[in-house]
Amino acid sequence: MNKQKVSNLLGLAQRAGKIISGEELVIKSVQEGKTCLVFLADDAAPNLTKKITDKCHYYGVPVLTVFSTLELSTAIGRSRKVVAVTDAGFSKKMRSLME
Repeated sequence: MNKQKVSNLLGLAQRAGKIISGEELVIKSVQEGKTCLVFLADDAAPNLTKKITDKCHYYGVPVLTVFSTLELSTAIGRSRKVVAVTDAGFSKKMRSLME
């Protein structure tokens, strides 16, 4: 798994406008079926972790917990614990890099 490449890709997706960040916006995006992939910080609070994972499992959206809050925030340029990727191309590439 190449975390640096995925991190760079997250930054690129952010600049391309293909990222939704923040708890409520991510949940809304998952419910509306606009999300392809969710990144959740591995050090997020238990309540947030449960809320996001339950929603994503219900709607069939994969959740990855490979980054810390700091790594995720650095990748997209703002302080966030949860990030949704809305573009299928970015999502596919990120998943292939995770393997």
